[in-house]
Amino acid sequence: MKNKTVKNILKFLLGAGIIALGFFGMRYLSSLKEEAPRRPVEKRVRTVETRTINNADLATTLDVQGRLQAYNKIELYSEVGGAVEETGRPLKEGTYFPKGAVILRIDDDEARLNLQAQKATLLNSIAQIMPDLKIDYPASFPAWEAYLNGFNVDEPLPPLPTAADQREKLFVAGRNLYTQYYNIKSQEERLSKYLIRAPFAGVLTAVNIDRGAVVRAGQALGELMATGYYEMVATVPLSDLGYLSTGGKVRLYSEDIDGEWTGTINRISDQIDEGSQTVEVYIGVNGRELREGMYMRGEAAARTLEDVVEIDRTLLIDEREVYVVRDDTLLILQPVTVRKTNRRTAIVSGLPDGTQLLTSTVPGAFDGMRVRIKEQEQTTEITTADTGGETAGDNGTLK
Repeated sequence: MKNKTVKNILKFLLGAGIIALGFFGMRYLSSLKEEAPRRPVEKRVRTVETRTINNADLATTLDVQGRLQAYNKIELYSEVGGAVEETGRPLKEGTYFPKGAVILRIDDDEARLNLQAQKATLLNSIAQIMPDLKIDYPASFPAWEAYLNGFNVDEPLPPLPTAADQREKLFVAGRNLYTQYYNIKSQEERLSKYLIRAPFAGVLTAVNIDRGAVVRAGQALGELMATGYYEMVATVPLSDLGYLSTGGKVRLYSEDIDGEWTGTINRISDQIDEGSQTVEVYIGVNGRELREGMYMRGEAAARTLEDVVEIDRTLLIDEREVYVVRDDTLLILQPVTVRKTNRRTAIVSGLPDGTQLLTSTVPGAFDGMRVRIKEQEQTTEITTADTGGETAGDNGTLK
């Protein structure tokens, strides 16, 4: 029994020795193997593009837009009644009439005959006083005789001879000649209303009657619109109204047709739209290619801002900061003051001359980010000359 116990102890010690020998052998062999060199972790630095800031005085513009409306447009009404007659030009929409041309003629036969009857009555009244004039007013008789001889019922009535004294004047008035004379002049004026003439050159934009129709006094006949000269009604925010003044020039263009036109600010409304806080500005412009209702855009010359620079609006962060590169390695948020915004650009101040403005897109950019400036872009400067040479569609300035 004792021998069996000793034998078990010897087996245990032999197993433990083998394990210990294997462990230390592996440690020794591991110490002989050289450790593989570790690769250094490189910090990734983005390459960015910048432009050097150069502040200057910049003449600004104000974007305006609106639709054209005819400067001269009137509605035509009939002051007399009668049948509409042919004039030689069709009474249709789009028909052009020169200034003074007859747009519409209304049958005036009845009115003309009535006028001639009144003239004949006046002629008879003058003839009846001639004997008395020859006896009582011999000095005035030749004038009345000449007036009587030249009387023509088909011609406009000339003024009555001037009385030599108050006594003669009362004599003529007592025969009711002055009353007849002014009644006839009134009828002559009314007779002229049977012809409706164009007060200015233009086209008919609306016609409410046809040839041969019978019209009544006060009836609407149509609408005449002058061509060539229009006004664009633009709505300008109240905050920008100080940039504009009457007589200022505006460069206008259309996105539908080629060409540019120079307009002039004719009027600035005194009323403010309560909802939008805008003011209507009326800009006059002429051109054969223009049409009423055409939508146009424009750029009005505004005031000059001092010590500013124009940048792309996409560079603004929250409309009050931009990214700049400091010491050619560090990306920094720089506060700026936005003096004016255009459709694609912004005019800002607060960037010192020589500042490197970030112009490229940097995904994940943050304040304090390390960057490297792309060398070939460093020499580009933002100057007034640069912005002035661009098209108005890019920066909103006049050429």
